[in-house]
Amino acid sequence: MKTIYDIIISPVMTEAAYDRFENKTYTFKVRSDATKPEIAEAVEKLFKVKVASVNTISMKKKPRRLGVHFGYTSDWKKAIVRLTEESETIEFFDGMN
Repeated sequence: MKTIYDIIISPVMTEAAYDRFENKTYTFKVRSDATKPEIAEAVEKLFKVKVASVNTISMKKKPRRLGVHFGYTSDWKKAIVRLTEESETIEFFDGMN
């Protein structure tokens, strides 16, 4: 059984993610088999906010090379979560701006 801590792996900290903070939109790395309702429920319970919508993107593996060694990055899933207008911001991200 998946818990909320199994579904949300980590926040994604990129320039594009920082730009979305003003619109109460946050980006997370999530479990590959997590569904949109599971992600919304996990964010609501973990951060005590109301979720308006969830968009998911499956990030494909990319080739990487370090010297003569060749390999690939891991496949992973990204979730972009938008909160409702009435909802508070996520306190964890407030100090990032």
